[in-house]
Amino acid sequence: MTDVQAAPVSTADQPERLFSQSMLISGIRCTLSYVVFPFVAPVVGIASGIGSTIGLIIGVIAIAANVFSIRRFHRADHRYKWPVTVLNVGIIVLLLVLLVVDANNLFG
Repeated sequence: MTDVQAAPVSTADQPERLFSQSMLISGIRCTLSYVVFPFVAPVVGIASGIGSTIGLIIGVIAIAANVFSIRRFHRADHRYKWPVTVLNVGIIVLLLVLLVVDANNLFG
């Protein structure tokens, strides 16, 4: 049996990997907010308030991941740094709106 080693991730691939991770976190947050909590959670008897709490936590994590993605693309002087920045900023704005809605549901 031979040992198979994974190829090391080059520094050029790190911005793309971080971007993918930030998009994944944002996607998970949206899936939870619009599918799991409104439809699945009530069916299995989970309290409705938990959705907003988890939404706030995941929203903050998603925003941080998007900010780190922007920083990584700019530090690497990646050729797609500006399109990625625009996309990430758009997602951050949408996440901020969701954070306000979730905070209003919890505290308003």
